[in-house]
Amino acid sequence: MFSERIGALDQGDHAPLYKQLQKALRDAINAKVLAPDDALPAERDLAAEYKISRITVRKALDGLVGEGLLTRRQGAGTFVAARVEKNFSKLSSFTEDMISRGRTPHSAWLTKSRGAVTPEESMTLGLSPGTPVYRFSRIRYADGAVMALEFSTIPGFCLASPDDVGDSLYAALEKTGHRPARALQRLRAVLLGAEHAELMGLRPTDPALLIERRGILADGRAVEVTQSYYRGDAYDFVAELNALS
Repeated sequence: MFSERIGALDQGDHAPLYKQLQKALRDAINAKVLAPDDALPAERDLAAEYKISRITVRKALDGLVGEGLLTRRQGAGTFVAARVEKNFSKLSSFTEDMISRGRTPHSAWLTKSRGAVTPEESMTLGLSPGTPVYRFSRIRYADGAVMALEFSTIPGFCLASPDDVGDSLYAALEKTGHRPARALQRLRAVLLGAEHAELMGLRPTDPALLIERRGILADGRAVEVTQSYYRGDAYDFVAELNALS
């Protein structure tokens, strides 16, 4: 039985039942009793086995999905989430990365706006003062779990309107012939501030990986400045290194 793998609920524990089930599942995942991509029993089966309501089971699983420990796959069920391995040497969008891994991406938009380039943006993008730019900020999800918080600035000549951007910024840029051909990226570990942590449903000072990217066209023009805060517990960044000949 599944409960024999992760343990029974403690009858003497006064914590809410959903919290107890969450702890049992979380401990099993952290202890590798449940491995990445392991399937969980159906909610009705968990409810029957633990003699609790399906609402209680759903609340427990929802919390772990929000933590990024579990993931739901349409028509397949609930699985232990696997860490995302991002190839740091390949220029691809978040949407492309998630789809290639069989996960369902979506975004919760915070802002889409237009304005004039700031002095800092002007230096990074090589734009004259007063040049129009579009700014985008959004929360990125995969299978319903928060994965990243993203802030992008794009020169105005790249798009007709900020509303042209749907799920994928790179798809919108590709349609206008302004998708970056290469990028300069900087990766560093950071602790989330209170505002960013709240947006991502995490705790202040939780670890994150900050990717700062400047996207560049084949002709050398910069067309993107993006800051992305990735969950430190969900991502591994890899790059292939070759010895100098």
